[in-house]
Amino acid sequence: MSVITCIIVDDEPMALNLVESYVSKTSFLQLKKKCSSALEALDYLNEEPVDLIFLDIQMPDLTGLEFSKMLPKNTRFILTTAFDQYALEGFKVEALDYLLKPFDYAEFLTAANKAKVWFDLSKKQTVPVSVVPELKEQPEKEFLFVKSEYKQLRIKLADVLYFEGLKDYIKIWIKDNPKAILTLMSLKSLQEELPEESFMRVHRSFIVSLKNIEVVERSQILINNQRITISEQYKSKFLDYINSNSLNL
Repeated sequence: MSVITCIIVDDEPMALNLVESYVSKTSFLQLKKKCSSALEALDYLNEEPVDLIFLDIQMPDLTGLEFSKMLPKNTRFILTTAFDQYALEGFKVEALDYLLKPFDYAEFLTAANKAKVWFDLSKKQTVPVSVVPELKEQPEKEFLFVKSEYKQLRIKLADVLYFEGLKDYIKIWIKDNPKAILTLMSLKSLQEELPEESFMRVHRSFIVSLKNIEVVERSQILINNQRITISEQYKSKFLDYINSNSLNL
């Protein structure tokens, strides 16, 4: 079993000791340090990087939310707080989970297991360069992990019907799923992650799965009984795709 190195950051000594006791009970966690402030944690991390941080939100000088924005991408964190109004902020800074004080060991273990799943999946997706010295052709991406309600969801791209943009959020519509998955992301960022041969942006608010298009009628696409308008900005590229895949009878 792989070990996740971690630190605890909290300005309350009792909270530090409680989380320390929970970490000691969890076989896949290895505690490296307890820090009573974010500034102390920053100094430590500059010398000794860790995988995971159990991070209190309300602290003097530098809050947990401010501190989380300074962390490298490969350092993940679980927020702890006595105030539930910070849940949305925790979602925005991409916390792996959110523990509301006072929490028991069962709640802690649930959050820790989410972190373990995240790290295990990350390692599976990482292939050392030495293992594959030369890749002439990259295989088509088959899935994405998206953050939704403090979970990392594995989305199979073959099951996606279309993506719908709503300001800072995206709705992901999946086959045989009447409810969309909501995630904090922009369509522009998402578009860069999607395989161009399978997905195309056809509107400021929509990216569609090309293979799931049922009907193209005038300036509209029909997918799963949903009509999506093809805007002028994207019409030329879309028509090129249609023409290149049409039978000339």
